[in-house]
Amino acid sequence: MVDVSTIRTLLFVPASRPERFAKAAASGADAVILDLEDAVAREDKETARTALDTRFTQAPVIVRVNAIGTKWHDADLAAVRALGAAAVMLPKAETPETLAAAHRQLGEQMPILALIETARGLANARAIAATEGVARLVFGSIDYCADLGCAHLRDILQPARAELVLASRLAGIAAPVDGVTTDLSDPEITRHDASHARDHGMTGKLCIHPRQVAATAAAFLPSEAERDWARRVLATGDGAVAVDGAMVDEPVRIRARAILAAGEPS
Repeated sequence: MVDVSTIRTLLFVPASRPERFAKAAASGADAVILDLEDAVAREDKETARTALDTRFTQAPVIVRVNAIGTKWHDADLAAVRALGAAAVMLPKAETPETLAAAHRQLGEQMPILALIETARGLANARAIAATEGVARLVFGSIDYCADLGCAHLRDILQPARAELVLASRLAGIAAPVDGVTTDLSDPEITRHDASHARDHGMTGKLCIHPRQVAATAAAFLPSEAERDWARRVLATGDGAVAVDGAMVDEPVRIRARAILAAGEPS
């Protein structure tokens, strides 16, 4: 069973385009998502399912299936189970009951990434996160905004991101994965979005183009300035002291230890 809790960069590739699988893996993404849902036209769904493969990479391969209630869903789950993918991503996750049903179909060894994309899904996020088989929540921010009729802006989406982080923490699962950045014109835009997600407590992000991968990975690593601060905090020993004019006690040291454990910037 693959540990999906530490995956930071997840790159989508249409399952109907197997010639792109190796290129996606070469991007350096922590995981490749073979997409049977939004990236595949209705008339290509069956063909895409037969193209599923894991042999093109040593990285984890995740499959996003079609949503519960669609005519392709059950066949998708059967194909993913036979494939032996690292995990399955379930779109339009809205109730713990439907997630539990998918878990039974997939078997105990298949982690589920629950894609929260609707108001109902967000309202049930805490119950979904606590459902057996759910390893991580993923924010489908574009669909979420379409469902609510709201703008896709950071301040508007802040409460949703905070709720997914809180739901994950309460359930004792890994922190959630943020949604995609649709602007492909500049990797810095992706990096800023990923940094914003990290500031909220998220620890991964969906990518839709290989050029977004490196920028996303960098955003989830602490900067050298953060690492320097963490080292100075931990050098203070025990008790309450001041570092850079700010009080340091054990909760601050916990944060410092987490920064140093997260890895180094490239």
